[in-house]
Amino acid sequence: MITTCKDFSVKNKGIALNDILVRIKPVVSEVKTFGDSAVIKYTKLYDGFNLSKNTMKVSPKEIKEAYAKTDAKVVRALLDAAKNIRSYAQKQMPKSWMTTIRKGVTVGQQVIPLDRVGCYVPAGAYPLPSTVLMTVIPAKVAGVREIVLCSPPKPGNYAILVAADIAGASAIYKVGGAQAIAAMAYGTQTIPKVDKIVGPGNIYVTAAKKLVYGDVGVDFIAGPTEIMIFAGRGDPAMIAADMLAQAEHDRMASAILVTTNRKLASSVEAELQKQLRKLPTKDIAAESIRKNSAIVIAQNVDEAFDFINERAPEHLELMEERYLSKVKNAGAIFVGRYSCEAAGDYAAGPSHVLPTLGAARYRAGLSVLDFVKMPSVQKLTKGGLAGLKKTICVIARAEGLEAHARSVESR
Repeated sequence: MITTCKDFSVKNKGIALNDILVRIKPVVSEVKTFGDSAVIKYTKLYDGFNLSKNTMKVSPKEIKEAYAKTDAKVVRALLDAAKNIRSYAQKQMPKSWMTTIRKGVTVGQQVIPLDRVGCYVPAGAYPLPSTVLMTVIPAKVAGVREIVLCSPPKPGNYAILVAADIAGASAIYKVGGAQAIAAMAYGTQTIPKVDKIVGPGNIYVTAAKKLVYGDVGVDFIAGPTEIMIFAGRGDPAMIAADMLAQAEHDRMASAILVTTNRKLASSVEAELQKQLRKLPTKDIAAESIRKNSAIVIAQNVDEAFDFINERAPEHLELMEERYLSKVKNAGAIFVGRYSCEAAGDYAAGPSHVLPTLGAARYRAGLSVLDFVKMPSVQKLTKGGLAGLKKTICVIARAEGLEAHARSVESR
């Protein structure tokens, strides 16, 4: 498990979507063509659930029942987490502005929320009410008029319904998988068409998002979850615990420690085996650690951060704040020994929906910015246009676009 930056090889190269795309293309096509009947067909086939047009949408009665069947401690925790997520999103919210850049030329930017978005929330081995909060609340803060939520019809997922109510979802549908993505992308008789789909999911959900992209916006095409930890020093038990917290997500998850300290590397390796023995999710976590994880020894700090930035991890923990300026590529950064990634998963405030597979090289995690458009605004007076006339006409004619120049001259 211990290796070096030079010898490290990526064992988990992500998800091979080609085969899956072929398999789910008919699902997406049928939902697009036949709407509710196709959704009902594939919900029965893949989820074993008998759905009808009348039961597809979660009713107010079902939400009330969900509160009654959800532990009061869970409800309070969801409310507390929601408050932090909402506060963070409000700080992120951009503002419209206008400014005069020269006499007679005023430019600016309008901030306009998307009209309708779809949030997908997994409910497989680990139902994720936290994902409800992390997707719906930023959309709500952004001012999205209608927020549609789809989650598989798994009995007992009451906390997901409670979280959706707390977050402010407009409607909740008991539909999962590729059929849910297709339904939100194209609309059915019951589920409305949305402008953008966000949220994590399994490989079938990911493939469906890839297929519908272009007909509808998506956040990103995500792969297995991942974490990197940089520690020149630290508590081996704590570092191992953080690696296992990521490894237990699924068998394809990746947890990598990068260090310049060989003694720490050996200690963490021993701790991983020790803690695995007592972990209830050890079957999943052990496979993730064995197949997709590593302890990487760098010769120095510069080599360590070259390694980290090249791979652009979804989550990056830094045991020491002094190295924060060295980070160029990461989906979310956790600074200091008490800033564990699990805090970000649930309650610190920023969304836990993050780019994977190196996508952090070009974008960060889900935020209010995913739910707004910011078109430019330009307002020119007669004098302002006259002041730009020569510049515009010279460039237009240099490009061979005579009508552009005449458009200005006609005024």
